Amino acid sequence: MSRMHVPGSATIINIAALKAACSDCSLRDLCLPLGLNADDMRALEGTVKSHRKLSKGEFLYRVGDPFRSLFAIRTGSTKTCEIASDGSVQITGFHLPGELLGIDAINSDKHPCDVIALETTEVCELPFGKLEALAREVPGLQHQLFRLMSRELADEEVQLLMLGRMKAEERLAAFLLSFSKRYQLLGHSPTDLHLPMSRQDLGDYLGLALETVSRLFSRFQDEKLITVQGRNVKLLNVVRLKGVTEQAASGQSARV
Repeated sequence: MSRMHVPGSATIINIAALKAACSDCSLRDLCLPLGLNADDMRALEGTVKSHRKLSKGEFLYRVGDPFRSLFAIRTGSTKTCEIASDGSVQITGFHLPGELLGIDAINSDKHPCDVIALETTEVCELPFGKLEALAREVPGLQHQLFRLMSRELADEEVQLLMLGRMKAEERLAAFLLSFSKRYQLLGHSPTDLHLPMSRQDLGDYLGLALETVSRLFSRFQDEKLITVQGRNVKLLNVVRLKGVTEQAASGQSARV
């Protein structure tokens, strides 16, 4: 990823700007405040422009929109969509509270994807000019930004592995295990999951037909790996699910 830069002139940080209460937010250990002291936390609060609520299906931004801000999810969830070379829409990620949106636009100054709310969602808007200026003064914030960028690159590599090497059952098992880890970071049960996305969206993300996703959920349930009730999924045997994903490395996976 290219170095950070901001279109136009630098923006002066106003510490007395609209208060965002990062210090009181339950996500402070997952989001940008991680590792900051009290003074630096107050400075970060001063960069938050606003809180914004999105209804289910509402766009946070669209492909080609100018990049001006990063967005941190406070509540709810979103999906990221890109336009494939054949004109079809490809879902490239799902985002949960504490995760940052917009990092992939830093290089080009334009958003390369759509971000759409999967449910009622609240985000914090962080104007990038102010955030970058503050990062130059607060090394801990700069380190956190780099960490989040690195995590985004790692997530992209995981998705490429899923789409390129894994069989259908391995993709679904890997997704459930990854979602479990992210859910646990939020303080939720790692085995009692609520999937905010539709089966169609999940299939699009995994590169699978809707029928295949439905069949796999039924198969995993029959094999007592999970139980499914609507969008609620309970992981019954994490060890065996991990065994399914390890088939990709061993080359011994069976076709669905």
